[in-house]
Amino acid sequence: MASGDDWFVNWADVPSVVRLDGGTLAAHWLQKSGLGTYAYDVRLTHSSDGGRSWAAPFTPHHDGTPTEHGFASLFQMPAGGLGAVWLDGRQTATGGAGHESGHATSGGAMTIRFATYDRAWTQVVDTPIDERVCDCCPTTAAITSEGPVVAFRNRTEDEVRDIFVSRLEGTRWTDPVAVHADGWKLAACPVNGPMLSARGRQVVLAWFTAVGDVGHVYVAFSNDAGRTFGERVRVDDVASQGRVDVELLPDGSAAVSWIELAGGRATFMVRRLSPRGTRSLPVQVAALEGSRTSGYPRIAASGEALMFAWTDTAGARTTVRTAMAALQLGNPE
Repeated sequence: MASGDDWFVNWADVPSVVRLDGGTLAAHWLQKSGLGTYAYDVRLTHSSDGGRSWAAPFTPHHDGTPTEHGFASLFQMPAGGLGAVWLDGRQTATGGAGHESGHATSGGAMTIRFATYDRAWTQVVDTPIDERVCDCCPTTAAITSEGPVVAFRNRTEDEVRDIFVSRLEGTRWTDPVAVHADGWKLAACPVNGPMLSARGRQVVLAWFTAVGDVGHVYVAFSNDAGRTFGERVRVDDVASQGRVDVELLPDGSAAVSWIELAGGRATFMVRRLSPRGTRSLPVQVAALEGSRTSGYPRIAASGEALMFAWTDTAGARTTVRTAMAALQLGNPE
């Protein structure tokens, strides 16, 4: 699909591929734009023949600043075409921070922006959603029956970094609002983003927070396309490293994955939760390294099965492993 010796390669900010209506594939990766460590751009491409050939790459942002542009989420637009959101550092041009330090830049604030492309791959929108967000937490997006909803880690002037959501209503994004007032105050970026999943008007959001310096994972459900969310439900049992994923299932429950920290061990775990807050017993998918080398494990629903993917660093070579489990739908208990 693409290759290069000038890419930005990072454990948390990774490429993606999505399938759009009609079978078109859209993909993104990150390419260096300057000499600074975190000077890089989002690069997009698409394929209409199942990946056998790909269009010339292009960028959704046009500010030309050698700053961070990354943590992109691609999604199908309801009327057709591609939607994309990403963290955009054009206002941080005088800053010098990045993923390794995790600290806020000394310039302006990181923003989250949105772009769309029509079916002819002409860009028709490039606009901000939130003008002040956490510098390097992954974004997420899902499509409800009423349009796209995005979630991200916000950042207030006094360094509270809670999870916010915004919905696209017509051509305008709603004012971002907090899903829950966690009140996590942190003078650094935790590099730990939320994940969304949607079916119709039902939405589920999973996220990590570490108020009091103990990490936990929570989920909250919405029955009105992300306008409002119910009470949060804790997912982990002891403590968590976060790096969550979530999938809504056909019976209305959600499969949630996270990295559990207990007894000095890190474990890729999954469990089901109902909208009423009922939790199934947790299932261990794999033991992981309790460091950045384990990356972001992922889950995906496929028919009547759940697929898992994770980075395995236990052997002589770092590998990506996958597994599948049959879904047993019904009461999570």
